[in-house]
Amino acid sequence: MVKVLIVDDSPVHIFMLKKMVEELGHETLTAESGDQALKIAREEQPNVILMDVVMPGMSGFQATRKLSKDQSTHDIPVIFVSSRDGEADRIWGMRQGAIAYVTKPVNAETLLAAISDAIAV
Repeated sequence: MVKVLIVDDSPVHIFMLKKMVEELGHETLTAESGDQALKIAREEQPNVILMDVVMPGMSGFQATRKLSKDQSTHDIPVIFVSSRDGEADRIWGMRQGAIAYVTKPVNAETLLAAISDAIAV
């Protein structure tokens, strides 16, 4: 079973993403902030992280940089799931260490393909 950490400050988005991921039979963990995501990632070692970009406090970009620099979490693939859909956001997200960038509203097939690609690596 694949363990997926969903990081988003919106309970509605967490609910929707959790439902999509669990329908595939994967286990989900959730975090509502970048700080919380770092703690959970270190403790639970998820197989993949779905990371929102715009969050209060630490952004998803900042959290992903910290994950990639931490010896215990640097191998966990990160997929950005964001409402920011500009090309510059995508490029910047990939430079932060993400392996994919999915925009909201989330297309289930696109998200599930990104998760499948992430766990196949």
